[in-house]
Amino acid sequence: MITAHDLIEQVLALSVADDAVVVVTDVSEASLRWANSSMTTNGASTYRKWSLVSFIHGESGTSIGVVNSTSVDAGDIPDIVRASEETARSAEPTTETMPLVDGSSVDDAWTEPPVSTGAEVFTALVGPLSRGFDGTDNLFGFAHHQVHTTWLGTSTGVRRRWVQHTGSLEINGKRDYGTHVASAWVGAGTKDFTDIDVDSMLSSLDVQLGWARTRVELPAGRYDTILPPSAVSDLLVYMLWSMSGRGAHEGRNAFARSGGTRLGEKLTDLPLTLTTDPHASGIESMPFIATSHSGDDLSVFDNGLDLPAVDWIRDGHINALAFSRAGAQEFGNQFTFAADNATLTGGSDATVDDMIRSTKRGLLLTCLWYIREVDPTSLLLTGLTRDGVYLIEDGKVVGAVNNFRFNESPIDLLRRVTEAGASERTLPREWGDWFNRAIMAPLRIPDFHMSSVSKAT
Repeated sequence: MITAHDLIEQVLALSVADDAVVVVTDVSEASLRWANSSMTTNGASTYRKWSLVSFIHGESGTSIGVVNSTSVDAGDIPDIVRASEETARSAEPTTETMPLVDGSSVDDAWTEPPVSTGAEVFTALVGPLSRGFDGTDNLFGFAHHQVHTTWLGTSTGVRRRWVQHTGSLEINGKRDYGTHVASAWVGAGTKDFTDIDVDSMLSSLDVQLGWARTRVELPAGRYDTILPPSAVSDLLVYMLWSMSGRGAHEGRNAFARSGGTRLGEKLTDLPLTLTTDPHASGIESMPFIATSHSGDDLSVFDNGLDLPAVDWIRDGHINALAFSRAGAQEFGNQFTFAADNATLTGGSDATVDDMIRSTKRGLLLTCLWYIREVDPTSLLLTGLTRDGVYLIEDGKVVGAVNNFRFNESPIDLLRRVTEAGASERTLPREWGDWFNRAIMAPLRIPDFHMSSVSKAT
């Protein structure tokens, strides 16, 4: 198989386009799956995906042609190069033209081979999971590890490489009480599984299943609700994905207002700050743009740009929106794009248990799923609760509650939040396959809207 850096150099040497960008990613992954407290499948795989973006400059503008490939055969390169160029020549000129980023140096690891993973990454999980399988609860779950090694090369000299480790562990437990079956979930995101305490996760699962011995039926309505970090991350990650500067200026999203955007608007009196930073300790992510597609706030012209640390919400205020370089130039802003991680800070030292103890009556909503957008102009989301909604009375959890459908906007939740606790590494339940690196604080919402009762179990 041709090496990634050689592939890039051969593609750029063959290209007769005015400019070209090549992105190559070698993927190595391993997985474990179990059901009914027994291992069912495990496996490992490797594959390559790469893209060529060709730029043809003309009197009326620049046209772009993109071809994606999974080929590892050097003999396929000429046909792919020609196909990308022909696609560019037949395309209409783009409105986002900017000069490509110049490269003056080559990353030290440019010629190094891809990094791989395998079943050995799960070694530390085996003992604790085996002890869990010996218990009376039925355990289901999945451990997954991916390593993406990405190379970016351009006709303007950019040569960059990044290795991204992404791991997750999810455990679902079920306990049969005779009259009903209780279900609960715990999950964790990780780089290499060395920082995951499986025994602690199983202990948390046992506590939640114990709470569910008593079943309580409640109607739809608004409830004082504690959202732990996982549920908070699912809601705020969606908000982060929606913070388009162009969309706001054009009145197409919830960050628009008459005559402009909501930049600078105060959302909450709590000093909450939502940050993306590719260099954030423990959740590091790719520190530069490497893309083969463009969108409202992401452009192929921006390949190779360093990603800055961005406070999207700062001390409770909307502080930034996402702009490509072309969008920033058009609307008088600066280039901003979110790194592949997120941190919410500004809360107290309170844990979820502390917040439960200070609750007279309310709900603990452990995790969410099937989240969908209802209205982009308000960022109204709907979704379902899953694997554990619990009733709190006089500072104690007294039972498990039926599931609900909810209707809420994360922007409105930040307006109404009355308490934020200690931030911790968490795994979004709904978005974990797409967004793994999150550090979030638990939040208290005094009137979280459970719009209807759900029959989901």
